[in-house]
Amino acid sequence: MQKNPSLKRSLGLWAIVALGLGYMTPTVVFDTFGIVSKQTGGMVPLAYLVGLVVMLFTAISYGKMVKVFPSAGSAYTYTRETMGPHLGFLVGWASLLDYLLLPLVNAVIIRLYMEALFPDASAWIWVLIYVAFVTAINVYSMRSTSGVNTILVVFTMALMIAFVVLGTIQLSKGMGTGTLLTIQPLFQANMDTAAILAGATVVCFSFIGFDAITMYTEEAKDINTVPRAIALTVLIGGAIFFIGAYYAQTLFPDVSVFHVVDDTLPEIALHVGGVIFQLIFLAGAFAATTASGLASHSSVSRLLYVMGRNGVLPRKLFGYVHPKFRTPAINVIFVGLVSLLAMGPSLELVASLINFGALIAFTFVNLSVIAYFVFKKKQYKTPKQVFSYIIMPTIGAAFTGVLWAFLQADAFIGGIVWVVIGMIYMLFMSKVFKRNIKDLDLDEAEQLPS
Repeated sequence: MQKNPSLKRSLGLWAIVALGLGYMTPTVVFDTFGIVSKQTGGMVPLAYLVGLVVMLFTAISYGKMVKVFPSAGSAYTYTRETMGPHLGFLVGWASLLDYLLLPLVNAVIIRLYMEALFPDASAWIWVLIYVAFVTAINVYSMRSTSGVNTILVVFTMALMIAFVVLGTIQLSKGMGTGTLLTIQPLFQANMDTAAILAGATVVCFSFIGFDAITMYTEEAKDINTVPRAIALTVLIGGAIFFIGAYYAQTLFPDVSVFHVVDDTLPEIALHVGGVIFQLIFLAGAFAATTASGLASHSSVSRLLYVMGRNGVLPRKLFGYVHPKFRTPAINVIFVGLVSLLAMGPSLELVASLINFGALIAFTFVNLSVIAYFVFKKKQYKTPKQVFSYIIMPTIGAAFTGVLWAFLQADAFIGGIVWVVIGMIYMLFMSKVFKRNIKDLDLDEAEQLPS
């Protein structure tokens, strides 16, 4: 038994990609389709294309930073090491809101699914069973989490393919536009650019899985695969979202057919494939949500682990690694306890707060590239360096900045309150921060086995 146990390197390229795709929850394109279609005037695929472009620039920045700092911690680590521990803490704190709420959101969705199937049962039972299942798998091992997640992702992909096949058949029979080859979902003479950007703000956070991938850097068999996994996750996830949105938009040019616009997945499945396919597709959505729950639960546990290891959070608790399972077991259990709060709030209330932390993380990862390569390493003397380390991350930061303009007021208010709490905590722990600045360097952290 190791004296100072560390995270176990057990994840290959496609296992990490599967975790990212699982985090993204591919079926969410159908859950939010009605909302975005109404918002964009029937141009959901275009909103996803805009979102994909924004995420690609930020994904490239993540790929650059993960090579420089091959440690779990994501935006927190990159900001901490390039712009200082105090700003890094605030970015990590803001991201923590995002990451902590994502497992809770999945628990809320599962609760809603089960309430629809069993309306007479108490809602807390489903939350308790689901959270206990996800927590137990994450405590046991990362390999188990990855394995279960991969099975669920494959099942979800199979159902997405089935939807495309059935959708093609329905289009050939005259449903919707009656043809797959139409420019309408991508261009309209009277399209509203502001509405498209607002829709892109909603769909962008479907891509959040690529960000979570960096949390598995210390568990990757080869850290050089992580940047590739980031790019693959964004591209594959973006393709899945675009294809799903394009088929849904050609099948349903407007939202008039839906009784419940806020979550159109059940009705989409019913109209495309009938009652049997609807039940199967709901099972796929359940699987996708569980996969996302596994991935989001494990990633936030690792963010807490890095913050605990660095002394930002109490090290004995949050920096603990189970000596046998080699997982951040206390953090996993803590996230499980937070997820139990899904017994009460609505999905809209929780989801409205997630956007704030995600945009802060995306913005500062782009800025970290500039801070590290330009200001620290002085790599701005060739056209290639200017393009890679100034132009590209600046565009990425600017794109995320545009999305800030379309955040809901509730997201701003809740996010600001959370950041203020973090600032108060940082001031209270200022002596600890000073000690960490002098004594702790991530390069001096325990070496992880290869």
